[in-house]
Amino acid sequence: MAGEEEVKNKETDMRQMRKAGRQRSAEWALEVFDRAPYVTVSMVREDGSPYGLPLSLVRSGERTFYFHCAAEGEKMDCLRVNPIVSLSAVNRCSPRYEEEKNNFTEYYRSAVAVGRAETVDSREEKTEALRLLCERFLPKYMEHFAEAVERSLDRTTVVRITLTEPPVGKCKP
Repeated sequence: MAGEEEVKNKETDMRQMRKAGRQRSAEWALEVFDRAPYVTVSMVREDGSPYGLPLSLVRSGERTFYFHCAAEGEKMDCLRVNPIVSLSAVNRCSPRYEEEKNNFTEYYRSAVAVGRAETVDSREEKTEALRLLCERFLPKYMEHFAEAVERSLDRTTVVRITLTEPPVGKCKP
């Protein structure tokens, strides 16, 4: 596994954008993540091959995201081997044909970020993360939250992703 300095250099290199005028701020990128129904989380398998999948994430603060899953499975296998993940999201996408330019294009709002994933052990943090997830995706059913979390907390895995650098947004207006 690469040393911390090498990992940091790779993370920084990812942020350099070819069309710098499309780059947006970290705050703008966080808004994209907040509005996207799913965020693709990319990981690395033990054999070095990529593994990515769309997950329902929720953000807490400016650097922390959470998702929940089963304690076993390919996601957890990947994270045990290498906890560094990449997040990507698109919350608006509009393909267009611009007749005046005879041009096919796409207007979009996207965001990327790099972070470190780890399993949450604290019952309090797990409960708060699950509360945030439920409030984001099923807010009208929150009166059932306490009973559901009491019944399932011990068998639910919560993963925290802490961003290791500010996220980057990109758009074509």
